[in-house]
Amino acid sequence: MDITTLQALNAARADRRAAVAFTDLATGQSHLCVEGERCPDEWVDAMASALRSGKAGIIVAAERSFFLNVYLPPPRILIVGAVHISQALARMAPIAGFDLTVVDPRTAFATAERFAGVELIAEWPEDVLKVRPFDRFTAMVAVTHDPKIDDEPIRAALASGCFYVGALGSRKTHASRVERLRRLGLTDDAIARVKAPIGLDIGAASPAEIAVAILAEIIEALRRRDIMHGSEERL
Repeated sequence: MDITTLQALNAARADRRAAVAFTDLATGQSHLCVEGERCPDEWVDAMASALRSGKAGIIVAAERSFFLNVYLPPPRILIVGAVHISQALARMAPIAGFDLTVVDPRTAFATAERFAGVELIAEWPEDVLKVRPFDRFTAMVAVTHDPKIDDEPIRAALASGCFYVGALGSRKTHASRVERLRRLGLTDDAIARVKAPIGLDIGAASPAEIAVAILAEIIEALRRRDIMHGSEERL
């Protein structure tokens, strides 16, 4: 990989943007395609597949063979709400390869005893997001049931293109949430991206089972997410 390509890769990593390096097996020359930027048409499908799977491989395009090396930012989960579901999800997520942070301004819930070994921030989510903004490789999980805490990070997650946005609550609760998000200026198309009731429908009942359903839905969203090429076109 030449210095220009390496510099572009380092810049993509610093910005938490996914990229695929295409190396011509005949010449050894490399070209970096960054998610969200235009790449040669003959590489589009291969790049989309690589970005979803995260796996390296070899393709043939325009009668030339290329080795694909995939660089994905570490996916992360930000949970708003230090509740029982969060405790279970915090134990499961690292096993599946996710970095995880729990944010809750309610210090009675956000205690080190309840979340030992977990990154726990006892602050308002909007204050946390000023220094740690959402990105396309973040999943946002809102589980406080408190609009004063949940609504703003949901709005921010949708605006930032998080690959997953989920919120705890019944359909009736979510209907009220939808109205509040509309008043915050979100479109119906954006609001429709919120997974609510949260988690895959597996009949989950206990906090641990709900956490399993949420994590499964997050993994599904990551592996089947829309891959954008340029500002408006889908790969």
